[in-house]
Amino acid sequence: MNTKRLILQPEKKCYFCERRDALHRHHVFGGTANKRKSEKYNLCVWLCPPHHNMSGEGVHFCKDKQDELHRFAQKKFEEAYSHELFMKEFHKNYL
Repeated sequence: MNTKRLILQPEKKCYFCERRDALHRHHVFGGTANKRKSEKYNLCVWLCPPHHNMSGEGVHFCKDKQDELHRFAQKKFEEAYSHELFMKEFHKNYL
């Protein structure tokens, strides 16, 4: 299968606040295996430090923000591939 490099964000800015400096690249689906799959399909977003892991509002600590990113990335993945492939790769439906 030819793997498409998905573009989740056309511009380099924080997904949540649009800040453009000191950004971190965040793999939407974490854990060892899913991080590799996030890398493979480019399921990554840019986050400012507070929205990443430097505050309680960061995706590593805020389930609502994490869930939002999971839904966003799954939708983009399924637009490019299919729901079946998403389930085969990530084993969980976030929609």
